Amino acid sequence: MNKIVSNLIAGLVLIFLQGLFFNNINFLGSINPFVYVFFIAYFPLKNNRTFFIFCAFVYGLIIDIFSDTHAIHAAATLIISFVRPNLLKLFFGIAYEHQVVKFNSIELKQNLLYLISIVFIHHLILFSLEIFDVSKISLILKNTFSTAIFTFVVIYILFELIINSKKWEKFFCF
Repeated sequence: MNKIVSNLIAGLVLIFLQGLFFNNINFLGSINPFVYVFFIAYFPLKNNRTFFIFCAFVYGLIIDIFSDTHAIHAAATLIISFVRPNLLKLFFGIAYEHQVVKFNSIELKQNLLYLISIVFIHHLILFSLEIFDVSKISLILKNTFSTAIFTFVVIYILFELIINSKKWEKFFCF
């Protein structure tokens, strides 16, 4: 199957998981992980950037439909998809410029910093647009940090299960 089609199907699965399961977790009363950021963070690098940004925008709009929000997810996904190449260049350097970054073989430190950055930027934009009041900056930051930590943990677990599963096969007999 074509890699673009398989990635888009994986994105649709994440949308349904987000809409049907993760939006209803309410950990500590208000913390829900936004696992759909996984799609944006680990989308293949060798695709057309315009197509990727368009997919991210549509992806965010679909999440907004599920979440009954007013395009805040679309704005957040659009911005992180636009900023993503700069973050990749920052954390992976020359490997990104030569298009040789493979997410299943990157160093742990690089992956963690990249993922934390993507998740934090996404959440900061999302909660800034949701609350949209400068006088409530402490609420914006509290929601950003608490949800970003929970989202980061869930996305990293998904990363290990989906992308890095081959690394674990040598330790366990699957």
